[in-house]
Amino acid sequence: MSMAADGIGDKEVPVSSSSFSSSSSSSSPMSIVPLITVEEWRGSSSTKLSRTAILTADRSSLTLRRSGSRWKVMGKKILEAFIPEGFPGSVTPDYVPFQVWDSLQGLSTYIRAMLSTQALLSAIGVGEQSATVIGATFQWFLRDFTGMLGGILFTFSQGSNLDSNAKMWRLVADFMNDLGMLMDLLSPLFPSALIIILCLGSLSRSFTGVASGATRAALTQHFALEKNAADISAKEGSQETLATMVGMALGMLLAHMTRGHPFAIWVLFLFLTVIHMYANYRAVRCLCLATLNNQRSSILLEHYMQNRTVLSPREVSRREHIFPAWANWQNTVKSLYQCIQMGVKPSSFSHSDMIELSAAAKSHYRKANYLLLEMKEVIKVVIHKEATSADILQSFFHALVMASMMDKSKSIHMESRLWINEHYHDFITKLKSAGWATERLLSGSIVWRAVWLYSSPDEKIN
Repeated sequence: MSMAADGIGDKEVPVSSSSFSSSSSSSSPMSIVPLITVEEWRGSSSTKLSRTAILTADRSSLTLRRSGSRWKVMGKKILEAFIPEGFPGSVTPDYVPFQVWDSLQGLSTYIRAMLSTQALLSAIGVGEQSATVIGATFQWFLRDFTGMLGGILFTFSQGSNLDSNAKMWRLVADFMNDLGMLMDLLSPLFPSALIIILCLGSLSRSFTGVASGATRAALTQHFALEKNAADISAKEGSQETLATMVGMALGMLLAHMTRGHPFAIWVLFLFLTVIHMYANYRAVRCLCLATLNNQRSSILLEHYMQNRTVLSPREVSRREHIFPAWANWQNTVKSLYQCIQMGVKPSSFSHSDMIELSAAAKSHYRKANYLLLEMKEVIKVVIHKEATSADILQSFFHALVMASMMDKSKSIHMESRLWINEHYHDFITKLKSAGWATERLLSGSIVWRAVWLYSSPDEKIN
């Protein structure tokens, strides 16, 4: 360790073992050798440290020399309240652009919330002599009750799909939030339909709460390179709180300035809504998720079958669609993954379907924990009761291969099985090398499973 002497400049003084046994009376003040020198370093990661001070002690005194500006140190301390520990090495590269756009859309949301809340309070009669407390209370209660009920129903219907399509649901959640605010802003214009408008707005925002919370958890896990999801979540809370405070201040200012000017309120609201949706779109586009869902798996397999190479998460991110299927106006061609139904209910099959499944089980799927059945340009996948996550992932890729051969071959069961036998292991190996998480397929919950027998009652396919 290099040590600075007590006195002028940063002259380094070597320390020998005899220095600690020498008498202070036999040395002049300028030749006193320190007993110990300690360097103080500060940082959130072992690779991101900066020296903040040097402490030098001899037998009679202690010298403290600080490094750097105190304002700079204070600035770092404030910044650490908003960024994860170990930043930037502890998060994925898409963390910063996502948070920048996410903070911008959050800021516009809080400003619009102030404008819509002002309109809502006006609609329920706040400030009017004819309004009653019990009437306003009942309207507010019915609004909240509808929102709670809507949240439960939305979770019941879409809960299992939120994790597999985090980017899409993140975008949908903010769109529903915009719709809820629009309902609040419309409420003073239609007093006869006030209750219906309030309930529709609350219902829309309840979808936002469920979808936003679920996708936020999925994205936090994605950002956490060093298993620091809790730290990232806490710092994101600080960022959101700061955006809320700024948004509330600006919202109150703008609400005061536009009071009594409905046209100005509508222009400002629509302008902020455009900013909000654009920032959301850019934030979601920044994400490069490395998990395998239906769409990303389809993109990867189609590219591999053509080039025998695997795309990176960033390349797939540029190609995947983030809007719901009904909103993908730019996508007129049906993707392979849209031809596949996972975990089909066995009791829905007809007698002819069962005969075809029996033949397939005896020949093409003797060693597989799944069965595939082609029906009207749709590949239906039956999952075995004992199938693992790896089996489910393979069944989906096998179904994608079959779907790609539907218009090219008459014996798609045999040819798709041969392709899986020859290329699947190489495909999965290249996926892992490219940084993809191949532990499981992110798709809707597979509720229906099956155990099948063929030929002899004692012979079961595993």
